[in-house]
Order: sequence, then C-alpha cells, then structure tokens
Amino acid sequence: MAGSVSTTKKTRVKIGITYAPRELDIDVTDGDAFMAEFEEVVNGAAKVWWINDQEGHRHGIVVDKIAYVDVEPERERLVGFGS
Repeated sequence: MAGSVSTTKKTRVKIGITYAPRELDIDVTDGDAFMAEFEEVVNGAAKVWWINDQEGHRHGIVVDKIAYVDVEPERERLVGFGS
C-alpha cells in the first residue's frame, strides 16, 4: 500500500532578546526573505517588528532589544505517510 508523502521547506530562526533567559525559536518558509526583512527593520525607524511564523502565530519583538539572530540552513521536512 503506497502512502502519500509531500515535502515542505522550512528554515529555523532563533532570536535572542536582551535580558531574556530564553530565545524565540520559530520556523519560517524563506530564510533569505526573513533576513532581508530583519535588515530593513533594524535600519529603519520601526520600534516593534511583527513576525509571522509557519503556524500563523504573530510575534512582536522590540527592535532595540534584539541581541542576535541565528538562521539555520533551509531543510526539507517530510509530511505524510510513506510506503
């Protein structure tokens, strides 16, 4: 019995916040677009950066409190059942 398998691509991003013991760990669909948006926000006048992750959650981050951004290489994820 053959199953249905599809792949999705995702990039894991970790954002460190100053004075916070934990980092924000999210998955995004396009790491390059994420980094371009990050650079725009940091170089702009925005005080809060709103990020949407793959699950549809919105995260508001105070731009002045970002300590670091770690973007892992894009990877494929299998979804479904294989044979």
